Amino acid sequence: MHTHLKTWHPYASPFDPCKPMLEKTYSTPPHLYMGFQPPNLPQFTPLEALKAGTLWKAFYDPWYSPYEPKRGGEQE
Repeated sequence: MHTHLKTWHPYASPFDPCKPMLEKTYSTPPHLYMGFQPPNLPQFTPLEALKAGTLWKAFYDPWYSPYEPKRGGEQE
C-alpha cells in the first residue's frame, strides 16, 4: 500500500531571517502506483465524473491542504 501524501525536509539556513518550515508536504497522483489500467474499474456517473475530473473512481484524488484540520474519514 502506497501513501499519496509525502513529506521532505528542506535545508534551513541559520541566517534565514524568517522562521523556517522544517517539513514540507506534497501529494502524488494515484495513477503512479497502477501499472496498467485494469479492466472493469468502477466508474462515476457522468455528472459525478464532471465534478471529480475523472471517470474512474480509482484515479480520483481530492486535494486537501496539509495545514487544514483533518476531515472525517481521512487517514494520514
